[in-house]
Amino acid sequence: MRTHYLDHNATTPLKREAFEVMMPFLKDDFGNASSVHAWGRRARAAIDDAREEIAACIGAKAKELVFTSGGTESNNLALFGAARSQRARGRRIVTCATEHHAVLHPCKALEAEGFEIITLPVDAQGHINLDQLRTAISDGTILVSLMSANNETGTRHPIETIGRMCRERSVLFHCDAVQSFGKEPISVEAWNCDLLSLAAHKFYGPKGAGILYVRSSVRLQPLQLGGFHENERRAGTENVASIAGAGCAASLSQAKTASENQRLFELTEMLWKELSSLDGIRRNGDPVRRLGNTLNVSFEECDGESLLMAMDLAGLAVSSGSACMVGSIQPSHVLQAMDLPEKLIRATVRFSLGASNEKKDIPEIAATTRNVVGKLRKRSKSQVAGNK
Repeated sequence: MRTHYLDHNATTPLKREAFEVMMPFLKDDFGNASSVHAWGRRARAAIDDAREEIAACIGAKAKELVFTSGGTESNNLALFGAARSQRARGRRIVTCATEHHAVLHPCKALEAEGFEIITLPVDAQGHINLDQLRTAISDGTILVSLMSANNETGTRHPIETIGRMCRERSVLFHCDAVQSFGKEPISVEAWNCDLLSLAAHKFYGPKGAGILYVRSSVRLQPLQLGGFHENERRAGTENVASIAGAGCAASLSQAKTASENQRLFELTEMLWKELSSLDGIRRNGDPVRRLGNTLNVSFEECDGESLLMAMDLAGLAVSSGSACMVGSIQPSHVLQAMDLPEKLIRATVRFSLGASNEKKDIPEIAATTRNVVGKLRKRSKSQVAGNK
């Protein structure tokens, strides 16, 4: 049985080149980057090189990057660090109902600290209303945090417009761009970002390396204390191997971002066309203004957990949405915010394609999916008939 990995929004395989860059720092070049001897200097040079590589990919200065343990920590540092440092200017923070929990949960915690959290609703495709955002950015607003593209549906926010609105009102703008890097061009200047989060394992780098861009003029209160690392913004010995791998993977991904996004857009459109012969299916999110690799589909009359398990047994690695729910099948807060009926939310599959998926695989992926859905629906009808 052939298998197909279709869960690249959860994580991506480590590129061979990134693995090779990492290996010396897991073996002979094991020095602490804060040490002044030769081992330490080699580790520091690797971090400096990675910082330069990633900064070049987003149009930032190398000194504006903070290395973290991943996207979740980057988001936490951006939100807590910026909010607490700006407390004297105001207490209002604006975000959106479909943000990742790595943003929504810190916002909830900040609310308990006395900050006012404005959570914008979305329409049926997952878009915010820009007029509502403009109204929400009132006096006392210190931070707006919105993702560039949704991890479950792929729906993209108009980040350049949002960033410009924030800049005009002198409000800090944080963008969770974890899903976008390597899938669409990112420019912190064009996007008017003050803070921007990335995670290496989403662009074929290693787990354990995150990046937070912090504009030079932005003050940030650190979350971790105990050293002078990362220009006193994040204390702790750096994960040299993962940082080196992140730099390599960033450069490799950036080199073909536009062409790969177009290729994957065509593949997901092809997959949707193949699946649309099924009755009782629904596509979720914006079909055009989206990440090219992401297709979110609900299958009527299917139990979500059974659907995921059956597809896995059939060789298709897919998910129901975010990979941050510790293995549990929870109703998607993203689809709930888009006002999708509960039955459809629990019968939803996210296909997120990547480098290993090819055009020749799509008919087989679609046929396997149709077969799984057909069997589950037949079983469901039999159970209903048996209960009468």
